[in-house]
Amino acid sequence: MQLPVSSSLCSSLLYLESADSTNSFLMAEASDKSAWPDFSVVVTDNQTAGRGRSGREWVSAPGAGLAVSILLRPRRFGLERFSWLPLLAGASMTQAVRTLLPAADVLAKWPNDVLVNGEKIAGILSELLPDGSGVFGAGLNLLQTKDQLPIEAATSLALHGVTGFSLDDVLVRYLAAFKNLYQDFEEANGDPESSGLRALATELSGTIGSHVRAILPGDIELTGDAVALDDSGRLLIAKREDASLTALAAGDIIHLRQ
Repeated sequence: MQLPVSSSLCSSLLYLESADSTNSFLMAEASDKSAWPDFSVVVTDNQTAGRGRSGREWVSAPGAGLAVSILLRPRRFGLERFSWLPLLAGASMTQAVRTLLPAADVLAKWPNDVLVNGEKIAGILSELLPDGSGVFGAGLNLLQTKDQLPIEAATSLALHGVTGFSLDDVLVRYLAAFKNLYQDFEEANGDPESSGLRALATELSGTIGSHVRAILPGDIELTGDAVALDDSGRLLIAKREDASLTALAAGDIIHLRQ
């Protein structure tokens, strides 16, 4: 498949007729830095063994979903700023979906999901490589019916009446948003404040300002109000009983009724 518009934004772009996982493919190839420079992209619409967070499966019928992975080799900031890049990817996908569903309520759910009217349409999986580069994978539901989606609280573009698009048209929206934010973040030496990334991630977030339950490793639960992102992109949760703050670097978030 030719993806000419999307290709124009990338250092390199490879479309795969099928792939077990675009993240796994790119991670296996990334040691060749000359062939896979910064902002190299692998994409498929037939991912057969995709992975979500915590080892969850991310699979869709051929042609029904978009799987895309981006390799980043930042030059102007180090690993201490990498925690912002999953949020950057989530903000990029949120912006892309908003252009396709302008009348819907499209928000990012910390740390790695995009929701449309409260239902999941996309997810992000970020993985670090030994050389200090990173692979940032995203899966977007395109044409699935309700019966084809893995969970009840999920949706697709088709379920909102968006059909007849090319893969290139959808992909370029995500890549353009990602590249713009990434360039700004690089130019700001990875500073989330001066780059505007923290402000944007906060603005697009459906989690910040919500009453939430966080399920942490070890099945520990924490309930409180999500109030902000700290300097590392961690979610700050305030307990209602004493207003004490807990910073979360990872965890499953459930949005609760106020």
